[in-house]
Amino acid sequence: MGNGTSIGKVRGLGSAHHGTHHWLLQRFTAIGNLILGLFLAFSLALLPSHDYAALRAWAAEPLPAAALAIFSVNVFWHARLGLQVLVEDYVHTPGNKFAAIAALNILAVAGAGIAVFSIVRIALAGAA
Repeated sequence: MGNGTSIGKVRGLGSAHHGTHHWLLQRFTAIGNLILGLFLAFSLALLPSHDYAALRAWAAEPLPAAALAIFSVNVFWHARLGLQVLVEDYVHTPGNKFAAIAALNILAVAGAGIAVFSIVRIALAGAA
């Protein structure tokens, strides 16, 4: 490029077009959380009883179990996206940024995995 003008150095270094995708993912997961959260709240509110046996039987049914599993994964994904933005904005040392994002990803996957495992275990055990 040489030692041209300042504008000449900047041309061609525009947006990487990743911010829009990340922003859209945050909005889509937020909408999914809202829809699934409302479904689960109304489904729980319509139960005749709220004791342990009734809630376990409700969670063992296919539709609520699937909704709970999707909701759990969606919540952890949404949290990871939001916390990733915080890390990228406020952690400036490259090594610390890498470590924080790696830890964030590991914790998000582990949390979602434990949640889904617990829901599947309840659903497969039935209403016993």
